[in-house]
Amino acid sequence: MTITYHGHSCFKLRGKRGTVVTDPFDEYVGFSPSSLNADIVTVSHHHPDHDAVSKVTGTARRPKPFIIDAAGEYEIGGISVFGVPSFHDNSQGAERGRNTIFTILIDDVRVCHLGDLGHELTEALIDEIGEIDILMAPVGGVFTIDPAQAVQTVRALEPSLVIPMHYKTELHKPELFGELKTLADFLKEYGAEAQPVDKLEIDETSLPEEREIVVLNQQ
Repeated sequence: MTITYHGHSCFKLRGKRGTVVTDPFDEYVGFSPSSLNADIVTVSHHHPDHDAVSKVTGTARRPKPFIIDAAGEYEIGGISVFGVPSFHDNSQGAERGRNTIFTILIDDVRVCHLGDLGHELTEALIDEIGEIDILMAPVGGVFTIDPAQAVQTVRALEPSLVIPMHYKTELHKPELFGELKTLADFLKEYGAEAQPVDKLEIDETSLPEEREIVVLNQQ
């Protein structure tokens, strides 16, 4: 499987049986997403920086992507997706609504995308998510968990690889996302350094024994 990062909380997972795009966004965030195509699109919640499904075209396998925007269990073309309900804030959704955590089983690797998780995980939620290999975690705070909470979440879920997302960059609109923490803030909190790479190529046999942080350059 090959994983590429397309900004904000949007990733493309390309496996042997198909392609998944997570949380596509529109120009609302301050920049335009790259051209994307997929068999499946997951949407953690319906805000414009996470649900721009019209930006994603289909593939030779599937002319229109299959959209998954709710909790539940799905099986599409040999790719399994498990959605677990959570909240976009620390007030049971009273401030920003609900959020869905998706775990995608692709090429025998379990990739968990936290969406805009806005609270610490309960033991029940940790059990429901279950075992994962790769964690895509928001780290910027304000709208999601912050760097310290992200570190706690990583420790709770125990993935082999952690890919940070949803942090402030020079491309983001400062009036909307200016208060977010940066990638450097998260790495400092975690106590790690990471050399950015353009893509992550991984399978079940190449997962590291010791947990690693992977920083992906935006495509």
